Amino acid sequence: MRSGAKTAIVGGVFLVVAGGVGYGGLNLYNGITGGDTSVGPRTAEAPKTGPVTDEEVTATAKDFLAAWAAGEPEKAGQLTNDPVSAGPAVAAYRDGASISEAVITPGTPVGAKVPFTVKATITYKDVSKPWSYASELTVVRGQTTGRPLVKWAPSVLHPKLLTAEATVRTGVAKTAAVKAVDRNGDELTPEKYPSLVPIIDELRKRYGSEVGGETGVETWIDSGSTTVPDSTLLVLSKGKAGTLKTTIDPKVQAAAERAVQAYGKAAVTAIEPSTGAIRAVANSPAGGFNTAFLGRQAPGSTMKIVTATMMMQHGLAKPGSPVPCPATVAWKGRTFENLKGFSSTGDLTNAFRLSCNTTFIKPVKPLDDKGIADTALGETARRSFGIGLNWQVGVPASDGSVPASEGPETAASYIGQGRITMSALNVASLSATAKDGRFRQPYLVSAELGDREFAKAEPLSPEVHSGLRRMMNEAATNGTAAKAMAGVPSPKGAKTGSAEVDDQDESNSWFTGYSGDLAAAAVVQSGGHGGDAAGPVVARVLRAG
Repeated sequence: MRSGAKTAIVGGVFLVVAGGVGYGGLNLYNGITGGDTSVGPRTAEAPKTGPVTDEEVTATAKDFLAAWAAGEPEKAGQLTNDPVSAGPAVAAYRDGASISEAVITPGTPVGAKVPFTVKATITYKDVSKPWSYASELTVVRGQTTGRPLVKWAPSVLHPKLLTAEATVRTGVAKTAAVKAVDRNGDELTPEKYPSLVPIIDELRKRYGSEVGGETGVETWIDSGSTTVPDSTLLVLSKGKAGTLKTTIDPKVQAAAERAVQAYGKAAVTAIEPSTGAIRAVANSPAGGFNTAFLGRQAPGSTMKIVTATMMMQHGLAKPGSPVPCPATVAWKGRTFENLKGFSSTGDLTNAFRLSCNTTFIKPVKPLDDKGIADTALGETARRSFGIGLNWQVGVPASDGSVPASEGPETAASYIGQGRITMSALNVASLSATAKDGRFRQPYLVSAELGDREFAKAEPLSPEVHSGLRRMMNEAATNGTAAKAMAGVPSPKGAKTGSAEVDDQDESNSWFTGYSGDLAAAAVVQSGGHGGDAAGPVVARVLRAG
């Protein structure tokens, strides 16, 4: 225990009395019952096995919270299954948060889990403010000792501590305050648009000083990373907020937020094809990792937008050209098949609307004869759709990847599998390019902020542009995307996609489409067919535009 502090049990309350400035004045209210109150090691007995008992859960949780409350990080660490990580993390929390007093109140255990609340006062220099939050811990049995121990994760200390590098800090904010506003000048609040919280944090980090903001005093999650933005937890004293205008459309953003809430893990992005302005971005769960911008997932058959473009550019087929669509096709030792083994006859437009895998794998052979099969798709993606060209969106965002391939992987890439990775932002941009006829790099804030230079690509030829719109319209009105797009205004186009993932029973659901001057794409993890899960998300967003 730190010098000058002592612990006493007074009327069922752990009271920590500290001498001097520090983590003193922290009380642990004994809201759970049973077990002993010692924080030392258990007596030497034969290692126990089997699930932890209710008594062990209660006593272990009580011991850990008492050690944390007493400002004893090493002792708290020893009560976890990872003392090497837990002890320093508890110490960093104590030293960084500037808590002058607090009460930890355990709740009723539920199995091996024990919820608790922290009600604290944070004091920095002459500024104090109350702060409260809820968290939980889980008790497990040690693998070698058999002791009941707290299963360590940084989120035990605070639910937003998601990595070992992150910790809680209090002090003068590292970045100036901003008031992020939508395209109409109205403030984008976290209560109304929870998906924008990490994005606004990143905008503030990057551009706060450029828009006239001044720093205040705050408590925040220091991510410890250059790629993950910090997250504000409490404002003790406000700085002067500079106004930062974004391209967000409040009506479309609200629709996007509501649409993804129907799924546990989903992301959607909407873009204005005529400008590249991002009008909406939403994730479920909201407020965490920005999957919509940073996701790197196989896009499935939405990639056929690029494959069809490649076929037209290389003279392999036109929208009205007769093409085969057999049930299966073999390529270099691997057999590829259509969904449910269907086959069809007709032209390229028909194959696109039915999302015939084998039609889009057949081009591998003539391109292979030319020696460009492994690189042609990536070249088309870069040259015509801007994929991989270092997008300067305004916040961190993946610009997609279509790497060179070989063997069966080349055929797989033509239908959006293999090593191809995309985000919802990238796939929405595919639709925006197909709609407008040229790639316009998506952006969230003006290029003047940060002196950014937007990526550029070659415009589509009139023939290719017309062909893509024809095929996407057919898919949206008479094909696999028709059901989802039924209520979306014309002119419209769409493409469905399902991407197989090795560790999932169900494919990821992908869907992209456009209506008027709005293009959108969504991915729903384990959502199955593109039209079933991601399709309704995109349709709802497009109708709002």
